[in-house]
Amino acid sequence: MSEGPVHRVISAAEVYSFPQGHLGHLSDVEANALDEFRKLCTEKNLYSGTKKYDFGSHDDTTLLRFLRARRFNVQDAFQQFKETEEWRAANQLETLYETIDLQHFEETRRLYPQWTGRRDKRGIPVYIFEVKHLDAKAMAAYDKSASQTHSKAKTDGSTAPKLLRLFTLYENLTRYVLPLSTAMTDRPHPDTPITQSNNIVDISGVGLKQFWNLRAHMQSASQLATAHYPETLDRIFIIGAPYFFPTVWGWIKRWFDPITTSKIFILSQSDMKSTLESFIDPANIPKKYGGELEFNWCDKPAYDPALNDVITWKNGYETLPTGPMYWRDKGDHIELEAVGSADGKQRRDIVATIRKTATGLEADGPSKTTEAESQSQTLPAATAEAINAATAGQPKPGSYVVSTEGVATLSLQDDKNYTDVNEKQGSATDASATEEVNKA
Repeated sequence: MSEGPVHRVISAAEVYSFPQGHLGHLSDVEANALDEFRKLCTEKNLYSGTKKYDFGSHDDTTLLRFLRARRFNVQDAFQQFKETEEWRAANQLETLYETIDLQHFEETRRLYPQWTGRRDKRGIPVYIFEVKHLDAKAMAAYDKSASQTHSKAKTDGSTAPKLLRLFTLYENLTRYVLPLSTAMTDRPHPDTPITQSNNIVDISGVGLKQFWNLRAHMQSASQLATAHYPETLDRIFIIGAPYFFPTVWGWIKRWFDPITTSKIFILSQSDMKSTLESFIDPANIPKKYGGELEFNWCDKPAYDPALNDVITWKNGYETLPTGPMYWRDKGDHIELEAVGSADGKQRRDIVATIRKTATGLEADGPSKTTEAESQSQTLPAATAEAINAATAGQPKPGSYVVSTEGVATLSLQDDKNYTDVNEKQGSATDASATEEVNKA
């Protein structure tokens, strides 16, 4: 029996846990697939061999995201990459990101996952998402604002304006946050580019009716993100799940592919602190979730103090501004440019530079690692010991596929009381969910 696409993506979730399948950690087969993929994209005029978009597209780290999403099946990866490039061109994603009104960008940022400015123990950026803020009033205001988004981009009309504005945040992730995280070398595998993010999703205080009202929007956003920004997610930690969450999970799990669902961890209140600390240093976890970081919803990123050790400020800047930004490759260093517009005037400010000290920033070819080489790339003893001790016995991405039955074994905390979730609730259909919503 031939291997089908579902089997391939489930297997990919089990195999490609960071840093496996990333630059500097490719097997011979994977390195050859990257070569073949690059050549195919060149033949089809989707790859020019230049870094036109710097860190946003067409570099090897981006090509590898598509390959990992399709378990290094070159033809499958090419099809997804081709569809993404066509979608990006039809909606002028680069122009939208570089010319969007700063106020509109900030309005969007306040409704979706927000970077804390911190990273986990592997150097992967940590985002926070408090879903309760997406209430009917906020979404109505956002819909109205999104229909009037100011930018120079033209679209084909196939993607709703509110979703296109959301994807300026994905552009911010791939063109700003991930390159900055890559430039920070105080992490395991500093030679390997960071291409993913972690998300703490807080659903406390969200009623069943609010979940139901958000269903269509969240489904569209999730499916588009999976299609056009593959393998940008490392883990999702869901906290504050109410007693009816199995009903909601019955909807959600149909929106994602098996790779994504394998990266979702639903944490009970009693397990939240210890689990988060196994992946993230307490200093980088917001106090609200048991850590030490002063960070609240809608705050600006609380940047890691270590950033000051590597960054050189330009043109009078002493802190990182808000709004869209991206890094340009300048050979021996990367350069940060702040873009967007205010009152119709384009912003083009050079903010800072960072010298390339990590091979991950310089890697451009299909670097590969043999098993012996992988074992020789060791961390300082104290760092390795601390990380190994912290993560011992903890689940890893791809170690299981979350299911409603899995959720049923947890004791989840509702805002008002604790309730044991049972499988009967988890098997609720959309029809019964509609009835429950009407009663709410």
